[in-house]
Order: sequence, then structure tokens, then C-alpha cells
Amino acid sequence: MRAFSALLDRLAFTHQRNGKIAHLMQFFAATPDPARGLALAVMTGDLGLRAVTPSMLRALASERIDSQLFALSYDFVGDLAETIALIWPEATVLSDTPLPDLVEELRITPKSGLPALIAKRLDSMSPSERYAYLKLATGGLRVGVSGRLARKALADYGGLPLTEVEEVWHGLTPPYENLFAWAEGGAKPAAAAHAPFRPVMLSTPTDLAALTDLDPADFDAEWKWDGIRVQAVSDCGTRRLYSRTGEDISPAFPDILETLDFEGTIDGELLVRRGDAIAPFGDLQKRLGRKTVSRKLLQSHPAHLRAYDLLVWQGDDLRGLPFLARRAELERAVASVGQPRMDLSPLLAFARWDDLAALRAAPPDSVIEGVMIKRRDSPYLAGRKKGPWFKWKRDPMIVDAVLLYAQRGHGKRSGFYSDFTFGVWDGDSLVPVGKAYFGFTDAELKALDRFVRNNTIETYGPVRALKPTKVVEVAFEGLNRSARHKSGVAMRFPRISRIRDDKPAAEADQLQTLRDMLP
Repeated sequence: MRAFSALLDRLAFTHQRNGKIAHLMQFFAATPDPARGLALAVMTGDLGLRAVTPSMLRALASERIDSQLFALSYDFVGDLAETIALIWPEATVLSDTPLPDLVEELRITPKSGLPALIAKRLDSMSPSERYAYLKLATGGLRVGVSGRLARKALADYGGLPLTEVEEVWHGLTPPYENLFAWAEGGAKPAAAAHAPFRPVMLSTPTDLAALTDLDPADFDAEWKWDGIRVQAVSDCGTRRLYSRTGEDISPAFPDILETLDFEGTIDGELLVRRGDAIAPFGDLQKRLGRKTVSRKLLQSHPAHLRAYDLLVWQGDDLRGLPFLARRAELERAVASVGQPRMDLSPLLAFARWDDLAALRAAPPDSVIEGVMIKRRDSPYLAGRKKGPWFKWKRDPMIVDAVLLYAQRGHGKRSGFYSDFTFGVWDGDSLVPVGKAYFGFTDAELKALDRFVRNNTIETYGPVRALKPTKVVEVAFEGLNRSARHKSGVAMRFPRISRIRDDKPAAEADQLQTLRDMLP
């Protein structure tokens, strides 16, 4: 465990990407199986332990630590695991339990026994070991290492192509002993027949000015629908539906699995469709994350797959073909399947970028987010490669709102108030309509933090209520009706796009302005 906690310390205090990769490679070289594979699974979020909840940890801390002292400490530190690790009573005897043993006992211990187990382990650890253990238990590392960066470190450790590591990844399970054996000169693990291709091919943002240097004759374009990106995989009788992050979401969409009557992998957009109408994203959201779906929900929120790329068909890997050739194969494939719950993403007719700009400005459906632009000669490349695919999203919706509440951030933002609740006017009262924690610069963050500290009128635990005087411009990508929110609306991807010190709070927008934006 000490080696793992030392690794987390080094990663947390190393800001450069290459430095983090070097630390991970050194850890892989010095750590035997299965500990290094379990550590890798922690980094990538694939360990799959029973979640230890924040409420469980807070209750555990309240048994050992004065509640007021803990509340003040947590408010200052901003990270629950770090607060407990620092404030927990000092251990009289330290022990170094192997990481695999800690993982196994967390895995097999019933939920009712977890508090006693965790307390026992914290009693025998140093502060940095307690921090690492709690991060292991909760699954929230916050050390600046993404899953892809961890896989990149493994690829560099073994001199392997990252694309090949990504391809076999979701067919493997922790502690990845066959993966490390491959990295050290052994045989390449066989790719699981029904694993998704990771990462999916992504696009880069663009606008009309950036497109003017490109020849429109080299590109095709499609609508960008407001659903979720998926890979639909059918192989040797096994049918799966994966999100863009590789999560198996099949249980929530049995109606889509029924349509996968083919051998291959289709890349597309998952939507809810009723007749010819595509439903807002909020309708799709009601089905996401479910382990089972009721017959009533299947009928009221029928899922639909809009296909826009073909990766594998009848055993042939098509990813190396140009988009134009893959598109032709996709058209034939969708026609041959003939399923009502799956259709083809239509191509848009345009000769000039101005033509495409006019289409983007007046889409035929409010669920359309913009346009996707794809080079006709581009192969299917993993990740976000600049040049082959672009996304030209519609201009965001914007309102002026008033800051109402603030809370400290986490990780490197734990010393600042960076999470903001904002509201708009409903008659003479301000009603909360959303939360945002990004969109501002570092300098603006410091200015907002000063405002919070100087304009707090009440505190509710870690939350500060603010004088309703600071106006911010909030940009968001969509708006849905919501019975769960007092305002009746829910924003999609809200962010603070501008601080409006030039505008008094009385001139912020009304709730009716948002209602008028609803589809």
C-alpha cells in the first residue's frame, strides 16, 4: 500500500503530462502482479469496487472527530478523503497491508461491515496512506490522471501502440496480468469479440472563419443530434450497446439490442424517437443508467439508433477505409437490416460553406445541436485528431443570471469558491435555475472567490448564501422541462461565459425568458 500511496503523492504534485507518465512507468516496473494491475484499474476507473459513499465516511469521521472541527476542516480543505486523512487520530502502530489484500476485503465485505473495516485500516496508516486508501475505496482519485493517460503509460512502458492497447482494453479485466505480460514481451491478448473500439473517433470544434481555408468539395456534412454517442456491436450472437466511454449500457436499451440483427459494429447516435419526431435529450436521460426498463417506459420512451459510421461488417474491419467508402457500406448495411428502430444519418447538400451556414442557422428540428463535417478521405481514427472531423455547433443559449450560492471546489480548486448556483427573476423573487463551475479564467475565479468571501450573508454547512448583486452571463447548450426543479427547467451544460459587472441585478433575466426558450 505504501508504494501505491507514494505513487498518488507523486502524481498529485506533478503537473506535466510526461512527468505523470514517467511516474506510472516506474511504478509498473517496480511493482509485481497483481498490485500494479489493480493500481492501473484504479486509475482507469475499472476496478469495480462497491462504492463507499461520502455520507458513510462523514458518519465514520463523526465518531472519532469533533463535528464542528471536522466541518471547519472540510470547508477549508475542500476534499473529503484528504480531510479525513489529515484529521484522523494518529496511528500508534503502522502496518503496510498489500494493495491486493485491501482491494479484496473491500470487495467481499458487506456494506454493513464497511465502516468498521475502514476505521480499522485508517487506525494503522499514515496520513498519505489513509488518503490513498480512501481514494481507493471511493473511486475518486483527482490526481490529474485520466484513464487514457494511464493506458498511455502502460503502452509506453511496453513500447506498445496505444491504439492496440485501446482495442483490447475492454475485453480484459483487472488485474490485467496478460496485458502486463504482453508489455514485457509476451503474446498480445486476444481482443474480446464484443468489446467496443476505444476511444471513439472525435471531432474538433470549428466555425465559419476556420472553414474558409478548406475546400468544401473534400467534405460531407450531417446533422449533429442531441443524443449520446454509442457503438452497437453484434458478434457471434452477442449483442452489446456501449457509450463513448466504453460503458456497457445494454440493460437500459433492450429494444435497441433487438434491432442488432447483423454481424458488425455500427457507430451512431442514441435517441428517443416517437413516430417521425426525435424527442429532447431529457427524454433519453430517463432511460440512461437503468439496470432494467419497465414495459411502460419502453412504450413511452422508445429508443432509436441513428447510424453514421460502420466500423466492422460481416467480419471485415472497415476502419482503414476512407469515410466515403465506409458511408457507402453503411448505407447498404442499414438497408439490409431494415429495422424500424435504426436509420441512416442523412447527408446534407451544400456546395459552399455559406450554404452549410444557412442550414445550420435554420435546422429542421429543435433537437439538432449543429452540424458534423467529415473529410471524405478520412479513415476512422481513434481519439480527437484535428483535421478529419469537425463539429460546428449551434450558438449557445444565453441568459443573464444572479449568483445566489457558492461552494468550494475540489482538487486544485479546493482553496477557492468555484461552484456557483445562479438564479433569475420570477416576479420579484430570484429562483435558482442552475449550477456552473467552469467557463471562467483563473483570474476571474480569484475575483469570484473574493466576491464570495466579502458578500456572504449566511452559511449552510459548506454552502454560502450570497448577497444577490453579482450578475453573470450563463451559456448553455439546451433546455428541458423538469418537474424536479422548482423553476420547472433544467439547463444542459451550463457555464459562466462572462461576468457582468456592468449590469445591476435588477436587470438580470426573468424565468419567463427561459420558458420561452423551451422546445
